[in-house]
Amino acid sequence: MPEHGALSQTASIFNKIKDGYLVWMSIVPHIPKGARYTIGTRIENKFLDLLELSYRAYYAEREKKEEKILQCILILDTLKFFVQVAWEGKFLSNKQFEDIIHKLEEIGKMLGGWKKSLGNQEKKNRTL
Repeated sequence: MPEHGALSQTASIFNKIKDGYLVWMSIVPHIPKGARYTIGTRIENKFLDLLELSYRAYYAEREKKEEKILQCILILDTLKFFVQVAWEGKFLSNKQFEDIIHKLEEIGKMLGGWKKSLGNQEKKNRTL
């Protein structure tokens, strides 16, 4: 079970991912049908994968957490790439792109902080 301090940090990561997913779901109806069921669905699935894997990382054993967080970061990077492709394909407006990318960047910072905090905990444990 995660430590109490990690609980609030991780809960806010879940909320950011969920918020990003909800922003994406508000954009989807405005994407042309052909793209909605291809890249739109792919982006949606990546959001769901990210939410699921971050949940698994949260409950993973300490030795497996970092690996799962790295997987989350990889999914996030793939998600950013697909959003970029959708924007370049003119399936997203500039405003939609800015809204979703802003959320993804916030999630990235939080995942990076989570990963870094694991490294800091290991250093503290070694000095004791």
